[in-house]
Amino acid sequence: MEKRGSLFVNWLNFSYFYMRVHVISKSSLRDFVLIHSQALSSVADWSDKIRFARWNKPSDIIHTFPKADILGRGSARMVFNLGGNEFRLICQYVFGESEVHLYVCWIGKHEEYTRLCQQNKQYSINRY
Repeated sequence: MEKRGSLFVNWLNFSYFYMRVHVISKSSLRDFVLIHSQALSSVADWSDKIRFARWNKPSDIIHTFPKADILGRGSARMVFNLGGNEFRLICQYVFGESEVHLYVCWIGKHEEYTRLCQQNKQYSINRY
């Protein structure tokens, strides 16, 4: 059996591997925090959880972030609540061969996210 990822478990002949998470466009998060300094601690907390996360399926994301939501409609996107629901972060996830790629699509205040949803843009926006 081939070992991929950082943790390998063989349980009743089922193979599981958990992959580390690679965030694409961390600079977008830094740029956002430069404008919205009150988001610094919540973005840092999110980043710390991501750094130690090991996933192999979308439900693992929910396990790490219980208040996150899968957007659906085949978008392969998650929305994360940051700062006690003050901010929202939309990321698209791609489970690769050896790691999970998490693309930052949008970050903003909760009320801005509400407007996105009213316009049905949360599934397609790629502002960053």
